[in-house]
Amino acid sequence: MKLFKLYCLLLIVTGLQIPAIQSSQAQATAREVIQQMKSHLTCKWSNETVDTFKSGNPDDAVTGVAVSMFADMETLRKAVANHCNLIIVHEPTFYNHLDKTEQFQNDPVYQKKNEYITKHKLIIFRFHDHWHKTAPDGIYMGIIDKLGWKANQTDSSMLFFKFEPQTVGGFAQKLQEKLKGSQLRIVGDPLMRFTNVALAVGAPGSTTHINLLKGEFTELLVAGEANEWETYEYVLDASMLGMKKAAIFTGHIASEEAGMEYCAKWMKTFISDMPIIYLENGPSFWTVQKPLEK
Repeated sequence: MKLFKLYCLLLIVTGLQIPAIQSSQAQATAREVIQQMKSHLTCKWSNETVDTFKSGNPDDAVTGVAVSMFADMETLRKAVANHCNLIIVHEPTFYNHLDKTEQFQNDPVYQKKNEYITKHKLIIFRFHDHWHKTAPDGIYMGIIDKLGWKANQTDSSMLFFKFEPQTVGGFAQKLQEKLKGSQLRIVGDPLMRFTNVALAVGAPGSTTHINLLKGEFTELLVAGEANEWETYEYVLDASMLGMKKAAIFTGHIASEEAGMEYCAKWMKTFISDMPIIYLENGPSFWTVQKPLEK
């Protein structure tokens, strides 16, 4: 005590100030971060949803947030390298829509992936249903912004767009430049001229695709993915019957990942006390390109 009084007296005599005691603010938990996200959505949170924690302890403090389409192994490693223990993804982590793991308990791929997640105490949360349900749909907001189609929207649905007259082939070339790395699949006549486009990201199913295509407005459908024996064949038959219909399939990831980049930006508007990064997945496969014949 005498030494402390002497220390204070010395500070007063010399005109120095006693350094302030820094109080450390408790880090938010993963559950609290997700609650903040819920409070900024325009839709009510549903109990029937795939938007749940898939791994880790939701009550652990968050060191950083990584946002991505898929929590594949490369994404997990990048998250760890960037000191992010909360990973928010749009799609399943364990190879099926509900992330059921019972059938994978003896599978070496699942085991090694789960071991890595457990070792690094990674908390994975899926953000799918409500990111689509909020208004405006976060995934569509992202891809429309990336493609630069906002000025081409015909209404607020974010489904229908009008362009200057052009060919399907020429349009596909421009689309490829904006979706670098994507392997586009085009069904129909590449020389077909059009102005009206319908957009269907992800994999909503052939019923959604065909309902858009059979409408009078849609000439070209730009979609994520579909079963080849459904939408592909419908468009192919329509084209062979001389109807003004075509489709471009970008792949599931290319059609939606910009929406998760937008999600990271959206989160930063109300969370400022922790790092939030976006990790791009890119295509999950590669193709052999046929050399041009001379």
